[in-house]
Amino acid sequence: MNSDAQTANHTDPLANSGIVVVDKPAGMTSHDVVAQLRRFFGTRKVGHAGTLDPMATGVLVAGIERGTKLLAHLVADDKVYATTIRLGASTTTDDAEGDVLAETDASTLTDEQIMEQVTALTGEIMQVPSKVSAIKIDGKRAHELVREGKEVNIPARPVTVFSFDVAGIRREGSFVDVDARVHCSSGTYIRSLARDMGETLGVGGHLTALRREAVGPFTLEHARTLERLEDSPALSLSLDEALTAAWPVLNVTADEFAALAMGKWLEPRGLDGVHAAVGPDGRAVALVREKGKRLSTLFVARPSTL
Repeated sequence: MNSDAQTANHTDPLANSGIVVVDKPAGMTSHDVVAQLRRFFGTRKVGHAGTLDPMATGVLVAGIERGTKLLAHLVADDKVYATTIRLGASTTTDDAEGDVLAETDASTLTDEQIMEQVTALTGEIMQVPSKVSAIKIDGKRAHELVREGKEVNIPARPVTVFSFDVAGIRREGSFVDVDARVHCSSGTYIRSLARDMGETLGVGGHLTALRREAVGPFTLEHARTLERLEDSPALSLSLDEALTAAWPVLNVTADEFAALAMGKWLEPRGLDGVHAAVGPDGRAVALVREKGKRLSTLFVARPSTL
């Protein structure tokens, strides 16, 4: 560690804590990315928010050191994906990595029929997650149960597709490829959108491409490739920057900062939702939310014990 880093650590114990936004390449699991980051940053304290399948690329938000404690609060953020849905075939995984279950000529589908389904899958909908998702059933991941040959039944759950914008409809022989950009709530499965569109149209559907462009405020503009991170391991955002980027700021006094650092609650002040409490020196101390007659902490970034 160089002298500048040592000085930073001496003055701020959270100097090496924060968020790294990775542009995940295809062919790697999210866990593979975490393993690489542990090596690059020389710490075991690395985690990620919002799993990306090996086929998928794009924004994977990782926490470093105390940034790992922030991840649970980021999972609930909305997400944006660029995707290609292939109509004319269904697969075991609802994407191109699975085995083909059935093929049906989709060439006679009209653009209007496809757009009707896009409209039907926009807004507040009930969605059955993919059977190869990471959802836990009786303590085991759904995809693990599928690999073991067990039947998996996942109940439908409410999700929100804020927008489903079609960029192009391309015909490839008996297939129809729909290029789209989807802005959705956390917990929405794009593979399930492809599956459901194909089922309703009677031709089957699956994903052939998926790229996550944003998780909440963290976008591809923040993202770095693993190659770049290996050459120059650095945080995308410090803990302070991550807190103030993802939540509205509540300015607090030095005394209030000290109280929040100890996990104490403050008097309510009419806030709506979660805020990042920031002291006079610009440092974020905690995520706070009002509940009843208390303004209490959800996450203490700078506990007084540090």
